[in-house]
Amino acid sequence: MLSYTNYLYENYPFLLRYFENGINNPDKNIAHCILFYGNDIQAQYDLALEIARMLNCTGTHTPDCCCLNCSWIRENKHPAVLTISKIDNKPANDASKTVISIDQARMIKNDLLITSEYHRVLIFCDKDKDGNVCGLNETNFQEPTANALLKTFEEPPQKTTFFFLTKDKTDMLSTIVSRAQSFFVPSKQPESKDFGLVRDALDGYLELERNEVLDLNDKLLELCKDNEPLEIFTQAQNYLEAMLKSNIYNIHLKMKLISDLQAFETAKKQLQLNMNIQTIIENLAFELVLK
Repeated sequence: MLSYTNYLYENYPFLLRYFENGINNPDKNIAHCILFYGNDIQAQYDLALEIARMLNCTGTHTPDCCCLNCSWIRENKHPAVLTISKIDNKPANDASKTVISIDQARMIKNDLLITSEYHRVLIFCDKDKDGNVCGLNETNFQEPTANALLKTFEEPPQKTTFFFLTKDKTDMLSTIVSRAQSFFVPSKQPESKDFGLVRDALDGYLELERNEVLDLNDKLLELCKDNEPLEIFTQAQNYLEAMLKSNIYNIHLKMKLISDLQAFETAKKQLQLNMNIQTIIENLAFELVLK
């Protein structure tokens, strides 16, 4: 019926069956705090919406049900299924634009004091400047806000479920991870192994001398100014993985390439934390050349 529903059931049948069985249990035996992690945040978000649909369905209780609740949720218009991000569902006087705020936490707590005929589902995530769903981290979902909601997470009202979406559990506050049931959501999107954008900048980087580190820094910085930095870091990792496959018997080189792959992964995480791109590139260039 709906392409995204078909996609979910084709690609995540075991995960959806797990929640379906728990929801169909007379005691609705699923956790009230659920953490999804993995690279495909949109898939996590769609899974959370589908589980919210299961929890609120008043019709046929099948994936293609068209009852009012199911229709509302598919259209993301249900009054009890809310996205909580730095731009969604903020109080009118909340001027914060980069974080899920303490004012939002207070609003959530107050709203949950009002009884509801629906099963309320709150999906915590981040959004980029284009409105795309992104993962939570300690920068956009900070400790004071999380602490303000901990009691609510521990003892929520009846018929209330919280979802937290993130790329890596280490990006989340331990106080949230310890209170949630975690599920890895593997990405089913085809991954590009292209490295055309970075080939010229990285060709020969292993032979660079200490006094040439700034040349590499300038090349990477220029690439990140002209392109999305995350794409540059991903293509750099593709480049290094191709080198690894070509040098599987060179143990010393393999260790260096694995270390450099991790350096780019660290740079990605720093990017998610909104660190200054110039600082990220500078640290990266020195890591690649001097280690």
